[in-house]
Amino acid sequence: MKISIITLGCKVNQYESNYLEANLVRLGCDIVKLSENPDVAIINTCTVTSKSDYQSRQFIRRATKIGCKLIVTGCYAQLNKKRILEINREAKIVDNFNKYSIIKMLTNINECYTLNYSKRARPYIKIQDGCNNYCSYCIVPYVRGKSRSIPPEDIIESITNYEKNGFNEIVLTGINLGFYGKDLNHLNLNLLLKDILLKTKIKRIRLSSLEVNNINEQLLEIMSDSRLCKHIHIPLQSGDDKILRLMNRNYTVKGFVKKIEEIKKRFNDICIGTDIIVGFPFEEEKEFLNTYNIIKRLPISYIHLFKYSPRPFTNAYNLPSNKNIHDTKRRFNMLKDLCILKRSEFYKYNIGKTVDIIVEDYISDKAIIGTSNNYLKVITCKKDIPLKSLINVKLKSIIGDVAEGDIVN
Repeated sequence: MKISIITLGCKVNQYESNYLEANLVRLGCDIVKLSENPDVAIINTCTVTSKSDYQSRQFIRRATKIGCKLIVTGCYAQLNKKRILEINREAKIVDNFNKYSIIKMLTNINECYTLNYSKRARPYIKIQDGCNNYCSYCIVPYVRGKSRSIPPEDIIESITNYEKNGFNEIVLTGINLGFYGKDLNHLNLNLLLKDILLKTKIKRIRLSSLEVNNINEQLLEIMSDSRLCKHIHIPLQSGDDKILRLMNRNYTVKGFVKKIEEIKKRFNDICIGTDIIVGFPFEEEKEFLNTYNIIKRLPISYIHLFKYSPRPFTNAYNLPSNKNIHDTKRRFNMLKDLCILKRSEFYKYNIGKTVDIIVEDYISDKAIIGTSNNYLKVITCKKDIPLKSLINVKLKSIIGDVAEGDIVN
């Protein structure tokens, strides 16, 4: 059976698609591109923005035109069953909480196995799902449910399996990592990390994203271990306290700034990323400039930028939208330019240093590309190094949005 799996959205969705693919391959299915006329197309959708909704519908229509059997799952499918069936009345819709039933649906086999398969050189491991925060702009709790943690023994087994199969890094991911363990007895993220360090030998452990309130002294102490990647993504969303309150974000700008400065002081070479939403209701020029100026002065290495997108069911959905599209576009572009500057400054700061990279891809007959411990994309002229390898590279220059270096033996 030829199966195509299309994935939109977050790292959790990507993990779940990889889980489906790994088990389907194990059971004899061939994974192909949508253009290769599959027997079945699985579309793992996203609904975090209106653009995500549009892209999800676009892939549903594309698969429908091919004429293959269609299975739609993921967050868009969770809330838009009627709309999907209007596009394809034969589509099978599988909700987020029953996603892995797709394996039995296609193979009549109900057994799933712990992962050791990934096309990525730095595989994701989902440790948690769902969120209890209900930020006023966010639809995720409505489509993912309350926070649920993966048992630590299952996480350890997955990491061990990846390690045995030659992987040198895993990325711990979830909808809200800070909630890990709250539904399990006497567990939390810090204890899980200690357990991973004790019971596995994987060389690099990366955290995907953490809320600022979940970063405490104990976590920073654990991050001092050389196996923890010096890279942390901490969403800010807005640099204005009034907007943060409207967003139902339970921290202040002052508290956020203090934490970032503390982290940077402790880990000088660390890469710190953040999220910013532009155009949230009641964001005027003053509120935007507060955000811009905070980002400008903080040691932020990169920014994930989003234009505010009203989501049904959320508390912000009925707030008056900003009518001036040109202002939102201008502000977005200002932050985009600042993001480019910040990333460039971070790369320049690292020139001359030796970093360890995971080899992820071949980009020419003579060059490879990989990701460093502190999240730099690095190319080097060496073709015969296997993917997933961990090598040392001395950085010498910047080419576009990547660094170039020479392998250090």
